[in-house]
Amino acid sequence: MAAGLIGVELFDQLRGIIGIAVLMGIAWAISENRRGHPGWRWVAGALAMQGLLALLIVRVPFVWAAVGLVNNAVSAVEAATLKGSGYMFGYLGGAELPFVLKEGAQPPLVIAFQILPLVIVFSALSALLWHWGVLRWMVNGLSLMLRRSLGVSGVVGLSGGASVFLGVVEAPLVTRAYFARVSRSELFQIMTLTMATISGAILILYATTLKAVVPDATGHMISASLISLPAALLIARLMVPPGEGDTATEVEKEDPGLRYEGSIDAIVKGTMDGMQLFLAVIAVIITVFALVALVDGMLAALPYVEGAPLTLKRMLGWGLAPFMWLLGVPWGEAQAAGGLMGTKAVLNEYVAYLELAALPVGTLGPRASLIVTYALCGVANLASVGLLVSTIGTLCPERRAEAAGLGMKSWISGNLASAMTGAWIGLVTW
Repeated sequence: MAAGLIGVELFDQLRGIIGIAVLMGIAWAISENRRGHPGWRWVAGALAMQGLLALLIVRVPFVWAAVGLVNNAVSAVEAATLKGSGYMFGYLGGAELPFVLKEGAQPPLVIAFQILPLVIVFSALSALLWHWGVLRWMVNGLSLMLRRSLGVSGVVGLSGGASVFLGVVEAPLVTRAYFARVSRSELFQIMTLTMATISGAILILYATTLKAVVPDATGHMISASLISLPAALLIARLMVPPGEGDTATEVEKEDPGLRYEGSIDAIVKGTMDGMQLFLAVIAVIITVFALVALVDGMLAALPYVEGAPLTLKRMLGWGLAPFMWLLGVPWGEAQAAGGLMGTKAVLNEYVAYLELAALPVGTLGPRASLIVTYALCGVANLASVGLLVSTIGTLCPERRAEAAGLGMKSWISGNLASAMTGAWIGLVTW
């Protein structure tokens, strides 16, 4: 009996291995050239790199402690941001309340005035750090790691480094000088890297949203983006393998794409970019919640299922529950996890994180919460497809049609890559 229980627990712990195999199988099944996969040695190396990164970041104490220092820095910036938002919006922005709360009541949390201003501040800080060369140094460091470990081209490596720190619009600017020359496979790798990660400013926003339910959320977000780099390259190369005549596109000279005239210019332009993102997030959240309410309203006219009305979230949960189970989520929690994954892929990852933060206590266990947090950590949603394609098409009009043709493929590959990262974190968490 005890041996049987140990066997069940071991299977639950290692089920993510099956999930990773299934994700790779899906990518290979829809490949443009199933005979042109990158080779089993390269595939094994990419998988080993994902596992090594997961173990190093999450399980090695001094590495996790170093990553955890970022949480302290984020808390400091968050407190400073509340000073500015409190001055502008009063108690709605986090300033001292002008009244006494009833016993047991919580201070009002207004997302638009207390959390979203972080996007503006971190956008300005990112622009300043880019201008000073700090972010460029970090981007080049990640690029070198990818080139040396996985043998990717210089342009793909540079794009991978940029995608960890910059958004869907900003990251392509770093490699815009090479879009006309990269191969189809390299273009798809660049698009998948962008879709499978989240930018620094958005990372902070999501981590702040989750901090009450996921301890050290900032550190987990950072590790998710890093682990997703080799996952994205693996999935992208399986789906769109390099052609026989393709040659690696190398970076001939530094072309940062993002240029500022000085520190003040960087702060001002970064603030303006952050303001656009701030408004875009507000608009997307309003629209998404309205559309979901409309769909749920129509579904409510149908007969009840299991004593409750049909909703979009329930349907997504049923459809994706087996998928999340394969990633390592216990079956009893898989429907809730599937609903979150569906919300992320179809609507928006921030909406999914808001829903994750609002789940009743006990809906997801600690391990399932981590798996879901990592699996959601990417911008591969339908709106991002249009944004990425339009950005590449604007920067390189001659590749617009090709980028558009790869758009939905990058949506699939981005979701497969972030799901693979979730499976890996389930394997190293116990």
